[in-house]
Amino acid sequence: MDIQHIKQRFSIIGHSPLLTTALETAIKVAPTDMNVLILGESGVGKESFSKIIHHLSARKHAPFIAVNCGAIPEGTIDSELFGHEKGSFTGATDKRKGYFETVSGGTIFLDEVGELPLSTQARLLRILENGEFIKVGSSVVQKTDVRVVAATNRDLLERARQGKFREDLYYRLATVPIRVPKLSERKEDIYLLFRKFASDFAETHHSHLLELTEAAQQLLISYPWPGNVRQLKNVTEQICVLESGSSVDEHTIAKYIPHIEQPPLPVLLGKIDGTEGMSERDIFYKVLIDMKRDVNDLKKVVFGLLEGNLDARQSMSNTMPNTPATPHVPATIVNPVYSESNNAPNPIIIHHEEEDDDDFQDAESYPSAQTLSLEAQEIEMIKRALVKNHGKRKKAADELGISERTLYRKIKQYELED
Repeated sequence: MDIQHIKQRFSIIGHSPLLTTALETAIKVAPTDMNVLILGESGVGKESFSKIIHHLSARKHAPFIAVNCGAIPEGTIDSELFGHEKGSFTGATDKRKGYFETVSGGTIFLDEVGELPLSTQARLLRILENGEFIKVGSSVVQKTDVRVVAATNRDLLERARQGKFREDLYYRLATVPIRVPKLSERKEDIYLLFRKFASDFAETHHSHLLELTEAAQQLLISYPWPGNVRQLKNVTEQICVLESGSSVDEHTIAKYIPHIEQPPLPVLLGKIDGTEGMSERDIFYKVLIDMKRDVNDLKKVVFGLLEGNLDARQSMSNTMPNTPATPHVPATIVNPVYSESNNAPNPIIIHHEEEDDDDFQDAESYPSAQTLSLEAQEIEMIKRALVKNHGKRKKAADELGISERTLYRKIKQYELED
């Protein structure tokens, strides 16, 4: 059947490629008996697609029923869908047929199927697998011939990962998935829909036919419409009823749509001490300054720890013969040596002139005259490690934090064989 004829018959407005794709899929799957899962946000018109599928199928002369699964209480949903026997629960004064029994031969549309309780999901899975169900309070298995078209605005696979929806049921329902686009994805259709709704409501309420200015059209198109087609329809009806003139500008439109603010970045959460009366920009700068001060304090602590390690090394060297003492000075780590075994950087420590904590600076700020030879320091560290470990290269390499292969190469490079 021609897609334009389908749009006219079921009042589908729009020329969006995404909408056209969804309609084409619905038309192709309609003549079959395959289960269909319609995906889309609330208000996009999922029920219209279920009616298209039913009326273009061989079941078009059989019953069609739409059930909002989220609107039926959990305690009665099984009775509504599958029926119950007399006396099966409190208040069950009569035997009752459920929807799957009364609509046998036709189509049942389960809207918001993701809201079904897990126990009901198990019953629904049995119907989809072999067409069997059991009434509440009964032990008799009954057969039904119902085509199921389901719809949801939830991510059913995510709910399955959370243990709230059966994964096997999802794959049974989603034999053919159809995604209905949200209104913000079909901006070219927004003004067409507004004109259609305005024309219908002008006739219904005997009001003026609304005409939008250019700026009003742009506002209408740029608005995200979180409520989709349903929200656009409601806004159009409000303007038709409450506005006396026929010409509508952007200021009039703005009165009827909620203002959606984009959250500023960064967002400050909670209160910060000492910021009363300060602007958000000033507070942000204060936070950055405090963070910088904390980083500098952390550097002082790290350098203090390194200095303590050097003190320990100095004490060790004083107990060794023919070993020059190391001056008591702060240290920093520069120019890492890479181990050939694992490419991990191994630090070489150099020493700086002693300075007060108040005049602390980064290592890069020291003049080159105040630093000792990097090569000499590396040779000295290797010599100390070898003396301490009585010439055992493996233990010396472990102490230096490098591989034995790297240590051997360094010994050859600096001619330390003796």
